Amino acid sequence: MLTELSIKDFAIIEETTITFKDGLTVLTGETGAGKSIIIDAIQLLTGGRGSAEFVRHGAKKASLEGLFTVEDRSHAVYSVGEAFGVDIDGNGMIVLSRTISANGKSICRVNGHLVTLAILKEFGKVLIDIHTQHETQSLMDVDRHIALLDLYNYKEMEEAKQDYSPLFDKFTTLQNRYKQLNENEQEMAQRLDLLKFQLNELLEANLSPGEDEALREERERLTNYEKIFTGVNEAYQALSGEQRAIDWLGLALSGLEKASEYEATLVEKKEQFLSHFYLIEELSIDLRNFIDSLEFNSNRLNEVESRLNEIDRLQRKYGTTVDAMLEYASTIEDEIDELEDKDTSIEKLDHDLKEVGKDLLVEAKHLHDLRIQAAHDLKQVIHEELKDLYLEKATFDVDIAIKKGKDDTIQLDGMPVQLGESGFDKVRFLISTNPGEPVKDMNKVASGGELSRIMLAIKKIFARHQGVTSVIFDEVDTGVSGRVAQAIAEKIFTISVGSQVLCITHLPQVASMADTHLFIEKEIKGERTLTSVNELTRDERITEIGRMVTGTELTATSREHARELIEQAEQFKQLNK
Repeated sequence: MLTELSIKDFAIIEETTITFKDGLTVLTGETGAGKSIIIDAIQLLTGGRGSAEFVRHGAKKASLEGLFTVEDRSHAVYSVGEAFGVDIDGNGMIVLSRTISANGKSICRVNGHLVTLAILKEFGKVLIDIHTQHETQSLMDVDRHIALLDLYNYKEMEEAKQDYSPLFDKFTTLQNRYKQLNENEQEMAQRLDLLKFQLNELLEANLSPGEDEALREERERLTNYEKIFTGVNEAYQALSGEQRAIDWLGLALSGLEKASEYEATLVEKKEQFLSHFYLIEELSIDLRNFIDSLEFNSNRLNEVESRLNEIDRLQRKYGTTVDAMLEYASTIEDEIDELEDKDTSIEKLDHDLKEVGKDLLVEAKHLHDLRIQAAHDLKQVIHEELKDLYLEKATFDVDIAIKKGKDDTIQLDGMPVQLGESGFDKVRFLISTNPGEPVKDMNKVASGGELSRIMLAIKKIFARHQGVTSVIFDEVDTGVSGRVAQAIAEKIFTISVGSQVLCITHLPQVASMADTHLFIEKEIKGERTLTSVNELTRDERITEIGRMVTGTELTATSREHARELIEQAEQFKQLNK
């Protein structure tokens, strides 16, 4: 769950820290007070797209930090942490942080580790699910339906995709290479000439593994010959020169040997001293030999500089290190062999494509079968959820079609199929909200209020399958009222049982269900606009919900209505926990 959120210099929020709890947390306040800004902050913290516009006017940067707690060691966040080398301690604490500078650049961290925005997003995906009005509109986008369906039986689908994705990548690579080899003969000839020139240049350079590092070390020694000689000679002279430190140490040893004949406790000290004396004596000899081996050769320094200049020139073209250039030479050598024997290469690629294609088709068929089963199960549970939301006469269906291919590379039951990153399926959610009417695409039959209820039903189902620790609803109750509003409130609460839900709402029915009620308020201090967040007491909740009931001034009647709503909500919650 999201335990704590800290925001500084973000939009109209100067600085605030919000502590969140389990269950249903409702955020209310006047329009424009900054409720959605808090959701924006969480979206950016979990990898959303950011810009300099989020930085508070006059500030150098916006800072966001969120503390998540996930004690279940089987949760997907631990796998993500392991994949990207981010440690998660035994308490299951994950700290996401992000700063956005006034020039639009972002710095992202997870548990103190610098990460890319893409990695931050991977953590965000398994920690929190943010549902906005815009996402409800995604039901209109048929291309999004396959991703929504795949959230059902999420773990099983992810395991199947892990088997499918590497094969698809391999197949795509082989397919691209096959197309390249069948391209224009002139282009292939030009490519072959270029590769031969590059390989010849690298072979003529006669590079050795690690040569660049060895040469730089040698240059360092030759350039600093005088400093090395002076330092080592000073050490040698101090030990064995005129100062004869070795002789003084010898006298000390002689004294200990004499004394130890009469005092047993000194025997161990003498042995220790003797051991160190021999080591220093050996070191003195080594220093003398090192001095004798030192030689400054200006011609050699020139040779080293010249060789390094040649290596640097090649590095600008073929790789950052000698080892990288040797690896590149090996790669282009293979490509030259392939191009020179193009017909054989094409024949081998064709064979490999067919073999990989067979395996890929098996995995794609597995994905297809999982989706067929998921669609069957989803339709049944969606209908149950829609009944609770007063759409009992609605008919929901999932259409899964197979994409037809343009060539015969991959065939299913004799029909060419088109494979993509998710297999060969095209998924469409269909609905009819009126009895006797056929199911159609959602954008043709569903109103805004109906879409909100359908998406809420989907979210309730997927919350059990997706494994995210927190779900956020940002004004998903727009366009509903009366008994439908009450049904939505009850549905949102049931999602929060055993998990965490944050909900921005304008409906008093939803607000009355809150376990925690946060009030967002905007105020003007001096010439600046500030946003504050405060948890409401029970009496303050009655006042706020009463205001939501009337939409204008608070009255005794609206307060009483608010009190009744809270009491009814408490009774419902007692029965449904």
